[in-house]
Amino acid sequence: MPSTAPPALLSIELTSPQSVDGRRAAFQSLWLLVRMQHAHAHGGGSGVVRLADLRGEVSDASTLRMVVSRAFRDFKAWGLEVGWGEDLQREPRFLNAERRSQGPFWLPAAQAKRLRLLVDNRPATAAEVASFLGLRARKAQAVGTITPPDAVHLQDAAFWKQLVASQQAARQGRLMSPVAGGTGGSALEAIRLAGTLAASDFQRALVTLNEAMLWRRLGDNEQARRRLQALKKQRLAHHVAGNDYLGAMECIVSAWCAYTARDLPLAQSLLGGMAQDPARALVLRHHPDVRFEWCNLWALACRSRALALAADDRPAAAALAEESLQRFGEALAAAFESHSFDAAQHVAANMGMAAWLFDRVGLGDLPALAHDGHRADTTRRAVQWIAFSEWLCGHTDGQGRSAWNAIYLMRIARGHCRPDAQPTLAQFRAQKPLDPAAVSKLAGPLADAFDTANWPARWVDVAQARLADHQAGRRRYPGLQQGSLLFEHAWYAAHAGDLKAAEHSLGLLREVLPQLVPSDRAYFTESWNDALPAELVLEAKPPRRPSAPRKKAR
Repeated sequence: MPSTAPPALLSIELTSPQSVDGRRAAFQSLWLLVRMQHAHAHGGGSGVVRLADLRGEVSDASTLRMVVSRAFRDFKAWGLEVGWGEDLQREPRFLNAERRSQGPFWLPAAQAKRLRLLVDNRPATAAEVASFLGLRARKAQAVGTITPPDAVHLQDAAFWKQLVASQQAARQGRLMSPVAGGTGGSALEAIRLAGTLAASDFQRALVTLNEAMLWRRLGDNEQARRRLQALKKQRLAHHVAGNDYLGAMECIVSAWCAYTARDLPLAQSLLGGMAQDPARALVLRHHPDVRFEWCNLWALACRSRALALAADDRPAAAALAEESLQRFGEALAAAFESHSFDAAQHVAANMGMAAWLFDRVGLGDLPALAHDGHRADTTRRAVQWIAFSEWLCGHTDGQGRSAWNAIYLMRIARGHCRPDAQPTLAQFRAQKPLDPAAVSKLAGPLADAFDTANWPARWVDVAQARLADHQAGRRRYPGLQQGSLLFEHAWYAAHAGDLKAAEHSLGLLREVLPQLVPSDRAYFTESWNDALPAELVLEAKPPRRPSAPRKKAR
């Protein structure tokens, strides 16, 4: 029998106009072919090209199917057998063509060997092939080889540097706008720049996750959810390194969005589903950052439910409060396990405020709040946890300092009064809130956390200093923190007899309210009507039924 001749080699000219064996070739078809050859040779074992690799290089989402169909017509004309789908062992002639447009795409070994890549009729170098594909070649790579697309190389440092810049800006409160006098831009600007430097599927997915977290912190749940949907598509479109971690964090940020909207059942359903999923439960068990996020958010949801049930179902409320404090403790341990003082200061403050709030609704005798079998002085316990949070802030160069510690302590200080609803101005000013010196004394060994630079002698000055930082651009507080500072400033200014300053802060608060979710707007409206003197309420006229929040232009 006559021997079968090996398949003929194909000469592929990469310079424009591109050609195969001297015949003109469509750029998109040729790009996909060369990208498959690259994946076969240097794909790290995967050897496939996914739809996401084509987007932005040779097509957009609306034309992908057309580009793929044209490419396979060209492959057939060139005598090439090209495969698709996840099973790289199948023969292409047996594959289902109806699913071809979904990818991924790959070259059988025999077909990959036929390709000769040329530039001006000579063998293409690694740098030239990388340039044609839009990939970055490593200088240290040997001639005739191509950089693996997901390999870690020196140029990746630019991406990671930008990611760190974004996270640092977020810790410093530079979420969307640069801080006056600062050395860097906003966290949102930095993460978008990181997106332009991302060179692997994991890096691109990490950018999307960080964008979602930033929008959530900015209070824009709609944008956060859009980015989470994009992250889900990225993860499902192809196998991403770190997919279990990304999936776990996607679930947590989704739960945060639900919690921010005060949809507690949805938030806990998402977290509960994550704990029951085998892959994500494994990440939760072994990844301290994920465990911190999960425990802290679960504890916050339990805290809210306990406070809501305290008046009508004390046993259920007590069980939820106990679980909340337990989970806060686990979150604190996870924060220290990951050496994150920033995470630890957040959960310490949450724990302190939870203890005080539980005491306010009659849950102060919980076993978790007792010491040596005796009921603790809950206010002292709460202050000490918040002081610990402030102490931790000081050990991160103060960069991670939020307004919450000040807000919590001002609420505790005036909560000491327990006034009647809508007091007269005389009754209001006769109240005796705890002053900063008294709170510092309650902090005991942690009193040194309240340095005079950040903690003036009067609460009205504590609030004013933080508001001044925000207004001057030295810090950027999100809407809920800003609104809380304005309310506390108004309360303490009115208590000091400065009604003009109080009215000014209340006027600014009215401008902030539309940015907040309905439940947070309701909190300020109720506090405004119930806690402030009748004269001030009548003068300021707060909205009792807040209108729907207006969408801000982005």
